[in-house]
Amino acid sequence: MIFPSVPSAAPPAHLLNAHHQCVVTLETQNSYTSSLVFTGKFLYTGSSDKEIRLYKCNYAINSLPNYENINTVMAGKGAVKALVASSDKLISAHQDNKIRVWKIDHINNHKITKIATLPTLTDRAFKLLVPKNHIQITRHKKCTFVHHVDTVSALALSSDESLLYSVSWDRTLKIWQTTDFQCLQSVANAHDDAINAIALSEDGHVYTGSSDKENQRGGKSYSCLAVLEGHKGPIKCIAAAFDHCSSDGIPMYLLHSASLDSDIRVWKIFLPNPYVLTISKEGIVITGESDLSNAFQING
Repeated sequence: MIFPSVPSAAPPAHLLNAHHQCVVTLETQNSYTSSLVFTGKFLYTGSSDKEIRLYKCNYAINSLPNYENINTVMAGKGAVKALVASSDKLISAHQDNKIRVWKIDHINNHKITKIATLPTLTDRAFKLLVPKNHIQITRHKKCTFVHHVDTVSALALSSDESLLYSVSWDRTLKIWQTTDFQCLQSVANAHDDAINAIALSEDGHVYTGSSDKENQRGGKSYSCLAVLEGHKGPIKCIAAAFDHCSSDGIPMYLLHSASLDSDIRVWKIFLPNPYVLTISKEGIVITGESDLSNAFQING
């Protein structure tokens, strides 16, 4: 269902005290950051140069955050396209058609060690024995359904962290079990073109975004309160986390944004209400979760 566009509404008076500030810029060399995950005081970044970098955020109230690069891992043969984190694992999607699983060492500054590559050898071997598991890739090539045959573009974890969802430019959606990393299901031709994004709702529904269609959202009024400017290129990804509450009870957040300009920017956000973060063609939008009436937009 496609919703019509709606005009921007004037922001409610009680939201006019929301504001923002760019407090840190992390510069990367010869690459752009394509994925971000912020967990606790640690920021994981995935980049086009095939590396996963780990930054520790040293931050005290009423002072500027300081980000220390404490670990860099060469993650595989392809650019890192997406990252998701569970309680004890980091999972990365790559341009070499693979998904890699990393163990997070909570004792040693959240450093990561690779423990699996999906599909696993065991999963591939068992699926290979059953003819119905084979699919036609090209006229002269077959493989089992557990393989992505093009870039793995996005990942999502179920709320209980028991299932991992992956989508790919090969137009498939795959579902993996996180206990043994077995591929449970593959949805072929989920779109007519490359799939670029995936999101899960609280009620268990799966939403995917593709190059074949435009997704539009309607039925609510949106108002832009501020434009967060500074990036010199298109924004690729964002990650946000609650920071602390001010003395008058206003929540403060740290928002991380990465762009094709090779910079990672850290923004301090003061918002009187809960938020929802989305990426659109125009940039990054932060909207209030309750009434969807307050918004920030970051333009690249």
